[in-house]
Amino acid sequence: MYVLVIGNKAYSSWSLRPWLLMRHAGIAFDEARVSLYQPGAKQVLLDHSGAGKVPVLHDGAQTIWDSLAIAEYLAEKHPEHGLWPADAAARAVARSVSAEMHSGFSSLRSQMPMNVRRRIPRQPGAEAAADIARIQSIWVDCRKRFGAGGPFLFGAFSIADAMYAPVASRFQTYGVGLAEPAGAYAQTLLDLPAFQAWVTGARAETEVNPQYEA
Repeated sequence: MYVLVIGNKAYSSWSLRPWLLMRHAGIAFDEARVSLYQPGAKQVLLDHSGAGKVPVLHDGAQTIWDSLAIAEYLAEKHPEHGLWPADAAARAVARSVSAEMHSGFSSLRSQMPMNVRRRIPRQPGAEAAADIARIQSIWVDCRKRFGAGGPFLFGAFSIADAMYAPVASRFQTYGVGLAEPAGAYAQTLLDLPAFQAWVTGARAETEVNPQYEA
């Protein structure tokens, strides 16, 4: 049985990515939630991984950290789930847009941190607005080129969708208006039963980080 170590569901976008991927794909796992804003949390995280961050996946004696590394590990372990597109060209683009999400969009992250429990209308600054425009262009391009087989970026649900799910949540939290078909795609992610289960868990949490509530 896998054990997935995550942070607060209200705030931890990186934790959401592999959690959503596994839950939606039907890959069984035990959840170990660490309240990131409580005394001693850092040492708990270091006990799981030398990186001292979430998420962490334990597979027996094997430890994998970082959202994208966990996703790649699961794709290799579970080819039956098709976590990357089968077509080589689509798979290359899916990896590219996932890596761009993984390493980019710092202005959006800093101006609009994830908070799935709140609705906080906010006008993005110029740099965050540029990030939003780029994300929408990625969504529209992937849907147009590869999405004919289903409602997700590459038709069927893939790692790329899990990587962008926290962004859809941010857009909802801060009232970001999206052009179509980007808006419909974002809503598809938000309507996923797995995502709704994550939100239910977030609402049950009692911890509050004021940094993400203003």
